[in-house]
Amino acid sequence: MSSDPHPTSAAATEGFFGWLAFLRAFWAFAGGWWRSRERWKAIAMSTALVMLTAMQVGVAVALNLWNLRFFDALEQKALDSFLTLIGVFVLIILANVGVTIAHLQTKRRLQANWRRWLTRRLMQDWMTAGRHHTLSFTPGRHDNPDGRIAEDIRIATEYAVDIGHSGLYASILLISFINILWVISGTVQMTLFGVGLSIPGHLVWVAVLYTVLATWIALRLGRPMTRAANRRQASEADFRFGLARARTHSLGIALMQGEPDERRRFLRLFHRAFRAWNRQTAALRRFFYYMSTWPLLNQIFPVLVAAPRYITGNITLGVLMQSAQAFGQVVAALSWPVDNLAKAADWRASAERARQLHDALRDLRGNGGKAGHITPMEGTADAMEFRNLVLSDAEARPLTGAIDLIIHPGERVAVTGDAALTGGMFHAAAGLWPWGHGEILLPAEGAVHFMPERPYIPLGPLHDAMCYPQAKHTCGVVSIITALTRAGLGSWADHLERSAAWDEVMSLAEQQRLGFARLLLHRPGWIVLHDATTALDPDGEQDMMRLIREARPDAAILVIGDRPSLGPQCNRTIRLERV
Repeated sequence: MSSDPHPTSAAATEGFFGWLAFLRAFWAFAGGWWRSRERWKAIAMSTALVMLTAMQVGVAVALNLWNLRFFDALEQKALDSFLTLIGVFVLIILANVGVTIAHLQTKRRLQANWRRWLTRRLMQDWMTAGRHHTLSFTPGRHDNPDGRIAEDIRIATEYAVDIGHSGLYASILLISFINILWVISGTVQMTLFGVGLSIPGHLVWVAVLYTVLATWIALRLGRPMTRAANRRQASEADFRFGLARARTHSLGIALMQGEPDERRRFLRLFHRAFRAWNRQTAALRRFFYYMSTWPLLNQIFPVLVAAPRYITGNITLGVLMQSAQAFGQVVAALSWPVDNLAKAADWRASAERARQLHDALRDLRGNGGKAGHITPMEGTADAMEFRNLVLSDAEARPLTGAIDLIIHPGERVAVTGDAALTGGMFHAAAGLWPWGHGEILLPAEGAVHFMPERPYIPLGPLHDAMCYPQAKHTCGVVSIITALTRAGLGSWADHLERSAAWDEVMSLAEQQRLGFARLLLHRPGWIVLHDATTALDPDGEQDMMRLIREARPDAAILVIGDRPSLGPQCNRTIRLERV
């Protein structure tokens, strides 16, 4: 869990160039969908969304022309035209309903499919080759990966489509209504400082100046919102992570009566989130002082601007209403940056968090750390080899001297020493400790089974947990019952179809015995144990080793960790020393 509530990046710089850098980085991270195997689906939906957006503007233009004719008919008291225009208005409504529904469906399908592709991509990178584990040892801003995948990707893709669509709509709207407003504005003659001026399309210039001034004020007031949104999302994620972690370790907390300390920790995390909320509220409050005035002014200002020409008799009532509506549409289009500022801030914050996780996983995949890279490789068919292996920490500081070890089938080898070093060797053998140098050659034949102190037992039926990671149908009920009984868990044989959080229902000793029972089902040729019997008494440890030897006498066993009762059962012992 990161304690830094202010995640930033190069793209998080304020200003135009900061946004430009962010957009380039976001497209490089998330735009691959349009270049993937699903690109034709992505292109088709994007094209349909563009066409439907243009049709939405077409409905707005039709309504503007209808305003001209309708209010002229009212002014002229033309009943026939009035009734005809009522029918036309019904058609415009029907067209608007059809376009809006089609647009909604297309946009949401685009958002959902883009999110699905990006989520799958990030989940694939995260839940592969132990990166989800190694990531926790890697420095950088990639905390709470679950929240970044589940929530930040959703916001990043949904808001990107929303903002992109509204920006396109505003652009087409601006192009369409500036032309209408320019034509109906006519040319205004005025004298300024004794100089006669002729201003064509004066309403367009008024709309531009009005919007530019309002936008400048809004942007000045809204600049702190990006930083405030970023801080709040990070602190909220830390609070969620703290709660989830306590739930995961509830037994340990209860046994140590650590609830008061956990509550204090929760309160610290919550107060951090609360302060971030207040900072965001302050930023929003300054912004909404202005935004609460803007919509009210927009309702009356267009009519006030065009009214003098109607009062002097230069235009009809229809032209007045058409001018007011066109003026409002131009202002609405030009106001797009202000209207989307808050959503853009949230989008940018979430997109940055998702991209940071992606970049961290990419670095793990490509390099693995500053100190070199250790990747277990397939070697000879009849041995597991550690060649000149040196373990380092994430800062390239060596932890061990060179380790040279060859394990042949049927051998039992114990590795003891400093807990950090033995743990590092276990993780390196499993491909989860990339820092250091040297070679680890895994046997080409026979599966390697790694058993940590606390075996992973997935949620669901016990039958599925016993077969994990294989499918349920690969393990027969009789075989499972036999394995459970031989591992000393015969009392659980009647619960195969029961679903539970087994790591909470079973004691640690029972969980470790279950791990050995799974060994009997999977029958690996190579077994690596790391403190896999810590909860068992010496007799229980020896029983489990005897169980493996009887079931797989030809299996090689590497026992990592200080377990005195297991040492005598091994052919040789190696002790790791810290350099």
